[in-house]
Amino acid sequence: MTEPIPASAPAHTTGSRRWTSFLPQAAAVLLTVLFLPVTLANLLDQYGLGGAVATTLAVTQAGPLLLMAHRPLWAWWIVFPADVAGALVLLGQPAREYDVWPWPPAPLIAHLFLLLALALRRSRRVLVAVWLAIGAASLILHLVRADRSDGSALLLPLCAAVVLVIGAAVRERRVAQRRLAEQETVSEAERARRTLLEERARIARELHDVVAHHMSVITVQADSAPYRLPELSDEAREEFGTIAASARESLAEMRRLLVVLRGDGAEGERAPQPGIDRLQQLVESTVRTGLPAELSLAAGLGDIPSAVDLSAYRIVQEALANVVRHAPGARTRISVTSDGGQLTVLVVNAPPEQRVSPLETAGTGHGLIGMRERVRLTGGSLDAGPLPDGGFRVAARLPLSPAGPDDAP
Repeated sequence: MTEPIPASAPAHTTGSRRWTSFLPQAAAVLLTVLFLPVTLANLLDQYGLGGAVATTLAVTQAGPLLLMAHRPLWAWWIVFPADVAGALVLLGQPAREYDVWPWPPAPLIAHLFLLLALALRRSRRVLVAVWLAIGAASLILHLVRADRSDGSALLLPLCAAVVLVIGAAVRERRVAQRRLAEQETVSEAERARRTLLEERARIARELHDVVAHHMSVITVQADSAPYRLPELSDEAREEFGTIAASARESLAEMRRLLVVLRGDGAEGERAPQPGIDRLQQLVESTVRTGLPAELSLAAGLGDIPSAVDLSAYRIVQEALANVVRHAPGARTRISVTSDGGQLTVLVVNAPPEQRVSPLETAGTGHGLIGMRERVRLTGGSLDAGPLPDGGFRVAARLPLSPAGPDDAP
């Protein structure tokens, strides 16, 4: 009947996030365990390096992959000099038919994985600097031994460019999605705040007529007191004149405030503010729209304050509008009772007989907000929520006596 209530977060959300945050580190460990022996075997078997030299190069070229999940730039500062040093060490070995120089296959692939992790975490400026360093090192090594490189020195810069571009694109898309989600959160908060302010302004405009009526009565009574009570003393006549002047000044200030609340170009309503005596007309007009509704209005409600009278009418009006919007065709019961100290407004609707799509997929969002503001204004309480059978219940309790400072919610 009312606006959709956000569902609570699933219980497994925290565990899922922990598992997701663990995956990058698990991938780093897996790649290290894979490339460390492969690099060592590559240097020993294909290039014929000694055991100590090959082990040192393998550890410095593949071991830093452990840092790629959280400190990829630190890992690159170790791996890149180690790859350059390995290329220089391989110059001392005789060239073989299937040798690839200056970048052996295993260290080259490990370096590309590290560059991918770097592109996913660092800025574009850092990635450009890294690629320029790789390109400069490849060019220098190629110029030093062009006969040995045979054009293979260009392999790492080309592959690095592709990997860095892909990783940067993925990173920027992820950043854009995060910023969009943050902006949507901020927009939703601003929308809720704006809705609340609009409701408060609308309620203030409606209550102006109520307060203005009382102020007008005070002014008339104070002005007419000397004529109605000829035995008044001069001091009392002067006091009544002061009261009437103050009331007229207060009424003028309220009218200025109303101009501010209405805004530019807005015109006030000229019809009197509705109350409980017009609930029957409201329910009848709702029934004519096709909503089966019935009203139970207690007899002898007594003298109801104007603010409570208006708030009760508006609460029923908002509740019926929400039934029409979110549960069209649902049978609805409205009851208004009083125990002498407070007025109870109850609106209960059953679930619709058939599952139908709401007449409005996106409501204005003012229903519950307006009800809460009206109840808060009178110092009452509001209980609204779904029922076990799929219906909805709105119960408002409005005090019939003005709330003091200690009674304010």
